[in-house]
Amino acid sequence: MSILVIAEHDNAQVKPATLNTVTAAAACGGDVHVLVAGHDAGGAAQAASQIAGVAKVLHADAEGFAHGLAENVAAQIVALVNDTKDYSHVLLPATASGKNIGPRVAALLDVAQVSDISKVVSADTFERPIYAGNAIATVQSTDAVKVITVRSTGFDAAAATGGSAAVESVPAMAAAGGSSFVGSEIAKLDRPELTSAKIIVSGGRALGSSEKFHEVLEPLADKLGAALGASRAAVDAGYAPNDWQVGQTGKIVAPQLYIAAGISGAIQHLAGMKDSKVIVAINKDPEAPIFSVADYGLEADLFEAVPELTGAL
Repeated sequence: MSILVIAEHDNAQVKPATLNTVTAAAACGGDVHVLVAGHDAGGAAQAASQIAGVAKVLHADAEGFAHGLAENVAAQIVALVNDTKDYSHVLLPATASGKNIGPRVAALLDVAQVSDISKVVSADTFERPIYAGNAIATVQSTDAVKVITVRSTGFDAAAATGGSAAVESVPAMAAAGGSSFVGSEIAKLDRPELTSAKIIVSGGRALGSSEKFHEVLEPLADKLGAALGASRAAVDAGYAPNDWQVGQTGKIVAPQLYIAAGISGAIQHLAGMKDSKVIVAINKDPEAPIFSVADYGLEADLFEAVPELTGAL
């Protein structure tokens, strides 16, 4: 039996979360196949074929896949699974797209989805975080086809180059008709995207205002080439935009370096960043929970420490 990974892509390139999902798929055993469902997505299919560990790329090309509508992609996945009878697992990244498509696939196949896995124990057993990451549940699935969403921070990314998988065209399903693409507003970022950034500088409510947030943290982020993040408290206070929020109710990140300035370390925030490779915490409260997960802790006033750190770089 083979493992089917659903590629997340922009029709030209494969998005980083797909690489982590391929790693999870390889741990399940069996050949790893990648489905690229898109429109004029030959570039994404070729990129997927170069991912290390991928045995085959299935390319379904139709206008209905141009914007990744969940109903259309789910119908394509279900058709592949039912027609080939070759797939024991269907894996998707636990992103907004994957969380939209996965439940539809599971419902159409009449199986239970296993969500947000962080470890593959065996082909039918997986670990996933619960209670904001404070406990790990071990889940065993007896379904013939296991539909799984993968927390990308739990798995190393597969090498984007080095593979030489064959690209096979498969018949594209007709548009399901349950939804249509109306439009999109794409944010233009001068910094790395938060979930894929290698370095993140995050601020908390202690910064006191939006002006201080930018005045204190932006110079440090500029020096490091980092993305800017924020705690939920800072976002709720209006100091930072919603798409900067890191945490259980924001974005789950695992950069090489995470700098937390003025963040106390509430449970829901720790759940979103504690898998970072190196965590640096700056807080004047020695009892702040953030220090419990930090590799390096600085008990200091952030308004003094952060500018000094920026000046030393």
